[in-house]
Amino acid sequence: MMTRLIRYRTKPEQAARNAELVAAVFAELGEAKPEGLRYLTLRLDDDTFVHLVATDAADGTSSLTQLAAFQAFQQGVRDRCAEPPVVRQATVVGNYRMLDEH
Repeated sequence: MMTRLIRYRTKPEQAARNAELVAAVFAELGEAKPEGLRYLTLRLDDDTFVHLVATDAADGTSSLTQLAAFQAFQQGVRDRCAEPPVVRQATVVGNYRMLDEH
């Protein structure tokens, strides 16, 4: 499994729109139910968004990028940001009932 953490801060006037676009991604995920994907998004009180994406594919490919709602979210994401996205590889060190365990 490959896990990535993506962090960025939106412009204050763009935070609500960004949250709407993220919600649309989760709505489509709820319908599509892709296998081998785990995804979590948090919005912090300073309009920073943190996405945690885990995929079963060894090369990190994900069905997330194929979703129409995710593609819509990606369009203009840098224009919505005060601080651009930073992507990091992540390793879960501890997990208490937050993430599914298979």
